[in-house]
Amino acid sequence: MGDTRDRLGFIGTGNMGFPMAARLLKAGFDVAVYNRTRSKAEPLTEYGATVVDHVADLADRDIVFTMVADPATLLTVTTGPDGVLSAPGKAPKILIDSSTVDTETSSLVRAKAATTGTELLAAPVSGNGKVVKAGRLSVAVSGNRAAFDRALPYLEALGEGVTYVGEGEVARTVKIAHNVLLGVVTQALAEITVLAEKGGIERRAFLDFINNSVMGSVFTKYKTPAFVNLDFKPTFTPPLLRKDLDLGLAAGRELNVPMPVTAATREVVQALIGRGHKTDDFATLLLLTAEGAGIELTPDPAPVDDGLKPTKPA
Repeated sequence: MGDTRDRLGFIGTGNMGFPMAARLLKAGFDVAVYNRTRSKAEPLTEYGATVVDHVADLADRDIVFTMVADPATLLTVTTGPDGVLSAPGKAPKILIDSSTVDTETSSLVRAKAATTGTELLAAPVSGNGKVVKAGRLSVAVSGNRAAFDRALPYLEALGEGVTYVGEGEVARTVKIAHNVLLGVVTQALAEITVLAEKGGIERRAFLDFINNSVMGSVFTKYKTPAFVNLDFKPTFTPPLLRKDLDLGLAAGRELNVPMPVTAATREVVQALIGRGHKTDDFATLLLLTAEGAGIELTPDPAPVDDGLKPTKPA
């Protein structure tokens, strides 16, 4: 087990970082936070957070989490001249990055961390802000095993599933594989839902059956409100899904793994983007499938359970 006296830092309190940091604070850990827009981090003081004005102010923390928007930002807050790994004479013992970045960026951060005696844990996550609040976040972690063991109590505070997957950057590959499955499963769910609807079956009834069958899952339950109510507030946009499908296909070419279903799904997502679905949720794959079937879907306003009842307190 890790040393629960570790002082934690958290960089990035956006849609994902805020509820993640909040769970650490509610679990009783000492957490200092930084966000580029300070006002977005200030509400965490209600749970006992210390808000700092500069990333480098977190360099004396034992373990620092990062959850930022893109590779460029991750490099800025870690390896940049004012980054947490660039403060003179001090650096965290462990850096845990949960951002979605490529293996090349992760390797650059790992190399810089090694020069300061810091262990990098790549820790991409499965879920969104609502999933974090429900305690259902899953984390895949790669890096030094001893560092993982020390950090485990903090990772476990974030959700219900923490899996050590190996050394180096392999957790980044796990995240890409996860997002490929996300796209393929959603397209398959869209197709069978439209098939049922055109066959005269209410979407709500069909999806209730699927969710209670052996084919149901946390994910199918979570997407059911979007499919039934046609509420497509974004959790993950089609352009982001296309990017990850492209990364998955590139990995398949590199490793000589045939991925015909992924390739077909990628083209459907491209067609979705071509029809203007760039900023709504990728569940709009349902609308594209219905269009191809010659039917127009209407919202069913009935309340639908998304399956995200909290599983455990922070």
